[in-house]
Amino acid sequence: MQVHSPSADVRHFPSALDRLGNEIAELSAHLDAATARLLELIRAFDARGGWNTGFRSCAAWLSWRVGLDLGAARERVRVARALGTLPMLRSSRPRGHDAGRGAWRGTGVDSGKNFLIRDHR
Repeated sequence: MQVHSPSADVRHFPSALDRLGNEIAELSAHLDAATARLLELIRAFDARGGWNTGFRSCAAWLSWRVGLDLGAARERVRVARALGTLPMLRSSRPRGHDAGRGAWRGTGVDSGKNFLIRDHR
């Protein structure tokens, strides 16, 4: 059985599937960046008591406001709070971060460890 691999001297022209794969990767990086920002906002809103207008908790407010299941809302608030305790992670996220270049991923919230995986595209 022969295994075919592109030769070093053969030019590679991006195919439609390559472009589709690149677009998926780029959109994923944007979603990661938006999720990180959302969690920062939830943490700040919770810390300032913005939900304390008749709601029992930030999760209850979040569930009402954006239509999340209450369990999912609790998890977002839990993660948002935990991320606020990880200074290395917060300081490692560059200001003016472009989600298309070097996506910010990974929290290790459950393990108590903080880490970054830089995704260079």
